[in-house]
Amino acid sequence: MLGRTHAATGWCAGLALAPLLGAHTLAQAVVVATVTAGSALIPDLDHPVSRASRLIAPVTGLLSTAVRWTSGAVYQLTKGPADEDVAGVHRHLTHTVVFAALLGWWTTWWVSVTGPWAAVTALAIAVLLAVDALGDWLVLVVIGVALLWVGRGDPLAELAGITEWLGIAIGVGCVVHCLGDALTLSGCPFLWPIPIAGETWYELRPPRLLRFRTGGGFELWVVWPLCVAGGVLLLPGAWPLVVGLTGG
Repeated sequence: MLGRTHAATGWCAGLALAPLLGAHTLAQAVVVATVTAGSALIPDLDHPVSRASRLIAPVTGLLSTAVRWTSGAVYQLTKGPADEDVAGVHRHLTHTVVFAALLGWWTTWWVSVTGPWAAVTALAIAVLLAVDALGDWLVLVVIGVALLWVGRGDPLAELAGITEWLGIAIGVGCVVHCLGDALTLSGCPFLWPIPIAGETWYELRPPRLLRFRTGGGFELWVVWPLCVAGGVLLLPGAWPLVVGLTGG
């Protein structure tokens, strides 16, 4: 999938996730969705020209190099007898449920140890990634949420509430990325290191007729419009409003 599609699916997943995390207001749901949208780009740190790798050059570029080296080393150490003889860099280690779970857990631990400013840092990175993929309009949305927090008089209390679910949202964003890539022609080794048919890096994917090419017509003209529609209709209160306007 293209970066903007990953971010859009992450946004939709965040809006669906928000009520489960206790984020019921529009502002709270937007924060969750922004985190999942930005986090849905993180797995592509294993590609040197991805949005995540180019976000804050040269810092993210160096991080991308480290991620690619680690992914390749882990692939060579853990590949099964039926796995391909490849470098094991792009769409490998960062495209697994293990990576998503570890990143989510590490974020939760880091924020709990460091405090609210760690949450601010994680939020800032997620916002930068999401804005880079989805557009500058998101900056206005985030500023609006921030002003709302300030108007309530206790933004630190809002941040304290975020720390409870921040790691979960980041992990979910990574999972959504993997599920999206699993629908493309190449598939995704989501269940590593569980051995399947002699492969520990078995690429999960549906039957070929149900897969699509990254950046192809199906993604551009079907998947993307569905993401845009879902990203609006999943906002708190949006669906009842649409039903009311259409007389349903």
